[in-house]
Amino acid sequence: MTGLSDELYRRAGKARAENRPDDARRDLIDAVALCRETGEALDLAKALTGLGQIERDLHNNDAAIRNYEEAVDIYRANADVLKLAHCIRHLGDIYRNQKRADLAEPCYREALDLYRGEDKTPPLDLANAIRGFAILKHDAGETEKARTLWQEARELYAAVGIKEGVAESSRRLALLAGER
Repeated sequence: MTGLSDELYRRAGKARAENRPDDARRDLIDAVALCRETGEALDLAKALTGLGQIERDLHNNDAAIRNYEEAVDIYRANADVLKLAHCIRHLGDIYRNQKRADLAEPCYREALDLYRGEDKTPPLDLANAIRGFAILKHDAGETEKARTLWQEARELYAAVGIKEGVAESSRRLALLAGER
């Protein structure tokens, strides 16, 4: 990022961490505008992703979707597989939360395909994508598929020491066992 857009992005991250989403949103809108002016595509995608997250925090899902979709287009054009998968997974999460399984499932499938096809995929990113897909499958009544996904997610969370992820996966598996 350019100096000013990078500073805006940093300020937005600090504002978000301090629970000041309106300030974060303002800084990210400015960062997006600046990146559009400079023509730096990957910087623009980064700023759009940040803005998409803030819009999610503020429950502005339509705005979040627009930002993530634009970032996805940029990452596709620039072959940044891990960032592309990350954005697509977030789109899947938004659609799942909106009860739009028809749109969420292709997002999760694509994100998982991208993550599984990339040697440098962080296990936590893969686990988080699996988690969303497992919730979607459980909600759809596909308990065996959900069970398999939760088992894989639990193993990944355990491997990277994310106790909350292990605990959630274990709770979900226990719930699924009761549904047999």
